[in-house]
Amino acid sequence: MRLVRIFLLQKNMKKTEKAFFVENLAEELKKAKSSILVNYSGLSVSMQQDLKKELKGVGARMLVVKNTLFKLAGEKAKIPQETLEDSVLEGQNALILADEDPIAPLQILANFSVKHETPQFRVGIVEGYYHNQEALEKLSKFSGKDALFGQVLGTIASPTYGLIGVLQNNLNSLVYILSEASKK
Repeated sequence: MRLVRIFLLQKNMKKTEKAFFVENLAEELKKAKSSILVNYSGLSVSMQQDLKKELKGVGARMLVVKNTLFKLAGEKAKIPQETLEDSVLEGQNALILADEDPIAPLQILANFSVKHETPQFRVGIVEGYYHNQEALEKLSKFSGKDALFGQVLGTIASPTYGLIGVLQNNLNSLVYILSEASKK
């Protein structure tokens, strides 16, 4: 049974089901390229559905998990302890898990938050590193991973293009000189 189906039953789960849920969530946390906790209070059901659709488009998903179950799963997954503090795990939290691009969900959450004033970042783990709210907001302004790789490759390749242009210009000059010399 998938984690998504189980999380719908959290309120009525038996003790053995909770243990199974915690195990599955711990595995999901270990595999995720980024896992972000957000305060989702104030999001209507339709806004949650819209956000989930946008997140799905970039290979991420939003799960509403009880704070106590998240804490147990986080301890099993050995995520940074700052993420599991009681001050973080209070109120209405949703977990965003990204399996592909770790930055794209942050961008979607930031854009969605600008439009609707919710959800707000709490804390997150991006590619194994703990980030607080301010750091997540800064990361959300970066381009996606693929775009950053493209920029790095362009920066690395630009000197070679310049060198090719200079060498080609010298070659063209030589051909022109030889052409003019042969006409005389």
